[in-house]
Amino acid sequence: MTKRAESKYKLDRRMGQNIWGRPKSPVNRREYGPGQHGQRRKGKMSDFGTQLRAKQKLKGYYGNISEKQFRKYYQEAIRMKGDSGDNLVALLERRLDAVVYRAKFAPTPFAARQFVNHGHIKVNGRRVNIASFLVRPGDVIEVKESSKQLLIVLESVGLAERDVPDYYEVDHTRMTAKVTRIPLPADVPYPVLMEPNLVIEFYSR
Repeated sequence: MTKRAESKYKLDRRMGQNIWGRPKSPVNRREYGPGQHGQRRKGKMSDFGTQLRAKQKLKGYYGNISEKQFRKYYQEAIRMKGDSGDNLVALLERRLDAVVYRAKFAPTPFAARQFVNHGHIKVNGRRVNIASFLVRPGDVIEVKESSKQLLIVLESVGLAERDVPDYYEVDHTRMTAKVTRIPLPADVPYPVLMEPNLVIEFYSR
C-alpha cells in the first residue's frame, strides 16, 4: 500500500488549483502558493516545468501513486495502440480504487484506496484488496454485503458535489457498479484541466 506522505491539500496549494474539486480546499480561499512569498511565484515556467507540473497533478489526483508505479503506467501506455495520453488516462481510470471513487462508494481517492485495501470490495463476486487491480469493461464491482451500511459508504453516495460518469452503470441500492467502456480523457470528470500528453512528453525526454 502506498502511503500518502504529505497533506493532500499541499498539492492543491502548490498547483494553485482545487485538484479534487473539494469544498474545503484552501485554494477556494486563495489561489497563490504557500509561504510568505507565495504571491510572487508567478514567473514564466519552462517546458520542463510545465510537463513536470502536469505529471505531479495527474499522479497526485489518483491518490498520489508512487513514482515507480506511475512510470509503469506510462510504459504500458506507449506500448498500447492509439494515443499514448488517452491510453494513460484509460489505465488510471481502470484502477479499482478509481472505479470505487467514481462510483461514489468512497468520498475521496484516498478513502477509496483504503476501502479496497481493507477488503470491502468484490470484483465479479471475488474479493479483491489490491487498489491497483485493473478492471475491464463488463466487470461488476460490488461493495461487500457486510459493508453496504457503513457510514462512509452511505455518506459518500449522498454527496452532491460530483456525479457518476456515464461509462459506469451504478446501482446505489445494491451498491454495484459495472464498467461499460474505456473512457477518453474528455469523458473523465476532472475538476481541473489534466494534460496527459504533457506527462507522456515528460517521460519521453
